[in-house]
Amino acid sequence: MKYNERIREIREDTSLTQQKVADLLHIGQRTYADYESGKTRIPVDNLLILAKFYNVSMDYITGASNIKSEYPKA
Repeated sequence: MKYNERIREIREDTSLTQQKVADLLHIGQRTYADYESGKTRIPVDNLLILAKFYNVSMDYITGASNIKSEYPKA
């Protein structure tokens, strides 16, 4: 699964709107929609924010793994 598909899946599973996630990332809703559609690549720092917010590993959120591991504790 590609990361843009994964971030959409996770957002929908948590019943959040694109606007709510865009607000979390301090970006516009249209920019976030472009991340989900694959039109624009999401910056790594935003992926880290989402992984921490959703409490999933970077491997999972990027689609490198289908195992839903928790975000590592510091």
